[in-house]
Amino acid sequence: MNTQTLPRIPPRIAVLATGGTIAGQAGDAASTAGYKAGVVGVDKLLDAVPALASVARIHAEQIAGIDSKDMSLALWTTLAARINELAAQDDIDGIVITHGTDTLEETAYLLHLTVKTTKPVVLTAAMRPSTALSADGPLNLLNAVTVAASKHAAGQGVLVAFNNQIHSARDVTKTSTYAVDAFRSPETGVLGFVQDGRVEFQRTVTKPHTTASEFAVAENWPMVEIIASYAGVSGVAVDALVAAGVKGIVVAGTGNGSMHESITEALSDAVKAGVAVVRASRVGSGHVMRNGAASDDALGTVSAGTLNPYKARVLLMLALSAGVKDAAALQRLFDTY
Repeated sequence: MNTQTLPRIPPRIAVLATGGTIAGQAGDAASTAGYKAGVVGVDKLLDAVPALASVARIHAEQIAGIDSKDMSLALWTTLAARINELAAQDDIDGIVITHGTDTLEETAYLLHLTVKTTKPVVLTAAMRPSTALSADGPLNLLNAVTVAASKHAAGQGVLVAFNNQIHSARDVTKTSTYAVDAFRSPETGVLGFVQDGRVEFQRTVTKPHTTASEFAVAENWPMVEIIASYAGVSGVAVDALVAAGVKGIVVAGTGNGSMHESITEALSDAVKAGVAVVRASRVGSGHVMRNGAASDDALGTVSAGTLNPYKARVLLMLALSAGVKDAAALQRLFDTY
């Protein structure tokens, strides 16, 4: 009896482009600064990586063409909705998002909590524009598609593939203004690596995400702002935000999320006025412990745990949009996610 092995059909991966340095262009190939971000279309990005054809069948969409410093809440809503639509299709096996590095960690965490799929969703980016010598975007894109095409990436939540490493959206943060290994996961380390077509995960994500998350993208985003504590800070910014109708404030505190006495009274008044206040830290790693009676219980504030101020803002916006306002209930969410 003759048998014939059917050829393997490559997975179909949707690539959604939003702009960023990976789509940047400069007049001088030696320039890695002073370029225009988000001007190279998704088709040209894909054409620069012919090896993609051996990894996956690509469905490409241009969602936006921005510098990610200008990321908006409206674009978050659009992006999350489109990912959910594509992920629901039987003919889509995974999704890759090209993004700028400046706000990638915020977008990634937002999607980590709001997209409803176990299919791989992978963000990638670049530190050098597409026209630069040794541009890092093409390899990062190839690796991101490779991760999205891997069965091992399923159920891991939203991932970030960058410089041959795989990070969880919850843990990753940008740590350099110029280096091609700009993204790190300071407290937990990487999830795994991708190199030369090989994908290996060395740990898994334990906190709930995606299909296990209770959150959805907000239709009307609550106003949540970030302030910092530093030597000589005043309560002016806090008072102004409360007067403007802010619903939540995240404090980028010193050390263990500590707050200068000059703003503590203003924040206490903000809590009494119904504003949710979360203590995070401006330090690059570590966690913010709940201070109990010494601070949080007395003031009605919430500890951000290991979330940096920018990710804490994302979670607080989602929590407030879901109607959670009580400090104890908010603390449970920050402990959970």
